[in-house]
Amino acid sequence: MTELNVITDTANVSPEALASMGEGHIAYVKQIRSEDVPNLFPQAPHIAPGLKLFTLHAADGTPIMLTDSREAAIANAWSNELEALSVH
Repeated sequence: MTELNVITDTANVSPEALASMGEGHIAYVKQIRSEDVPNLFPQAPHIAPGLKLFTLHAADGTPIMLTDSREAAIANAWSNELEALSVH
């Protein structure tokens, strides 16, 4: 397992620096509403409004996958050798 440096004062760290720290090693899982899908995944087919979905993103914010299960997003991260973190 890779050891990561922990930053406690993020006020002085740029968003670009934070994103590059986990590049290729860290991904994050975020809960979204189905209404947000077209913004993140323009190629996705229409999804009924009002659904709770989960996205897996690279550390730099690039969307990787969309699923209806948090567990599936985490499993996809693990299968791609990424450490999955949750974003609230």
